[in-house]
Amino acid sequence: MVKPEAVWVVAACFNEEAVIEAFIERVLQVPGVNRLVLIDDGSRDATVARIRHWMAQRQNRDGQAPVTLLELTRNFGKEAAMLAGLDHAQGQCAAAVLIDSDLQHPPELIESMVQAWRDGAEVVTAVRDDQDQESRLKVASASWFYRVFNKVVDSIQLQEGAGDFRLLDAGVLEAFTRLRESSRFSKGLLPWTGYRSIEVPYQRVTRSSGQSSWSPLQLFGYAFDGIFSFSVLPLRVWTGIGIVVSLLSLIYAKYIAIRTTVTGVEMPGYASLLVAILFLGGIQLIGIGVLGEYIGRIYVEAKDRPHYFIRAVHNS
Repeated sequence: MVKPEAVWVVAACFNEEAVIEAFIERVLQVPGVNRLVLIDDGSRDATVARIRHWMAQRQNRDGQAPVTLLELTRNFGKEAAMLAGLDHAQGQCAAAVLIDSDLQHPPELIESMVQAWRDGAEVVTAVRDDQDQESRLKVASASWFYRVFNKVVDSIQLQEGAGDFRLLDAGVLEAFTRLRESSRFSKGLLPWTGYRSIEVPYQRVTRSSGQSSWSPLQLFGYAFDGIFSFSVLPLRVWTGIGIVVSLLSLIYAKYIAIRTTVTGVEMPGYASLLVAILFLGGIQLIGIGVLGEYIGRIYVEAKDRPHYFIRAVHNS
């Protein structure tokens, strides 16, 4: 069955003034792409000005510029920006492609993804191959995260090397935009929907200019967001630790009782007492911290705030 040709590309932007015009040109040169939706996530540089300048030049030259710019009121984060673009595209296209605007995702791969979608795929996922040009530390930490996630989460399994570079069929797009949780982890939400996906390999290159807006601490927090969003195993782990510590305490108490009966009352040392107090106090604080992570997420969800606000929509 031949599917409609309305394919939209959705890309979040944050401080990408150095590459944004080249990105737009490369995306629009891909056969089958009908419209590019850019979401400015509160950029502090000239990203918005560069996009609007390009749109004006293209419209003056060709009479049209198949680009839409959603300008958010502030930096809401990449997940919220992607959701804003997908919300805008939902109902207006037959398929939407999520891609990063820093040119580390090759726009030319979209043609192969669209072909796979026409052949019947519901989701087409671009997966990084072994020739990834990122630093060894970043590649190793990403691999570690995928292994840990797949061990602690039972409901879904993540494909190692799969990121946000994906094509979504209209049905998948509708289902995905219905998931409105505050702590979004798209890499897990898409597999959770259960739609069939096929993989297309690609080589991620180093950034041509600028630097990533993701710090190591932010990446670490994002990884923990993913685990806490899909698993209650951390709570179960600390329940198990509490049981083990209690059993050890009972065994030690029995040992003290027997020793006292045999040798008489002794004055215990302060060192062992202090170590025990500090150990148990540390265990309790860590457990409270894990519990607080889940309670905090409940608190955020209960407020039900919008994921983003749009200052302006710029069309040609």
